[in-house]
Amino acid sequence: MRRTFMIGAIICMATAFCSNVSAQKWSKMIGAGKKAAQALTLTDEQMRAYVKEYIDWCDAHNPVCDEKSPYTQRLNKLTAGLTDVEGIPLNFKVYYVIDVNAFACADGSVRVFSSLMDIMSDEELLGVIGHEIGHVAHKDSKKAFRTALLTSAAKDAVSANGGVAGKLTDSQLGDLSENLVNAQYSKKQEREADDYGYEFLKSHGKNPWAMSMSFERLKELQDEQQASKGSKIMNQLFSSHPDLEERIQRMQKRATADGFSKPEPTPAPKATATKSTKKK
Repeated sequence: MRRTFMIGAIICMATAFCSNVSAQKWSKMIGAGKKAAQALTLTDEQMRAYVKEYIDWCDAHNPVCDEKSPYTQRLNKLTAGLTDVEGIPLNFKVYYVIDVNAFACADGSVRVFSSLMDIMSDEELLGVIGHEIGHVAHKDSKKAFRTALLTSAAKDAVSANGGVAGKLTDSQLGDLSENLVNAQYSKKQEREADDYGYEFLKSHGKNPWAMSMSFERLKELQDEQQASKGSKIMNQLFSSHPDLEERIQRMQKRATADGFSKPEPTPAPKATATKSTKKK
């Protein structure tokens, strides 16, 4: 999964416990946990079942915009023609929530949060989507999901069922979600997702300047956040997408070399209704 433009704060209250465990013992415990997770194997079929259960849970725990919603209509227009990636069918939905977020799952499910749509132009949103699709194409989303699954509370259910996808509890799915929020892609994975997203948009008749424009918008938000000494929650968003300036320049040079002109950004429509807090 996503990796994504995600905003979330995970607070670990483990100080008291750690103080009673020696560094050597703690290291061994962590090592044993990693080995236990690595010992579990999952087939592609089992992975698909767990991904489906997770995305179904996310859809059930967040208000999904219906087909008549301006958000859904806008997203459908933006993604027209983007039907699949590397044989994986794509499906898009909007969560009507106050969080600023977007993510893609290994099964091709792309979820865009309405508050992200409120602060980004069509072109910037398209760049975000292209990048996330790049992670799906390179199986980064699948690897991240597998790691999160086998290192979260959900691993107990996986182990008990011998890898056979069983019904996960809300608590296990919530812990899995937190692990996915904290997932980090390498610089190489991010670069490859950028490149794939660029070519994907280009091959589908979209202006690949969208990639650079999405990073430019993120950079603007980052600068605003630093100037106002914003919260650690926002800082987590930017730390998960490093080297923005370098990525902007690289995508700009590529689009210019390919003969594309930078489009005028299409402003986001103004939202009026009250949104919910996401439950994912």
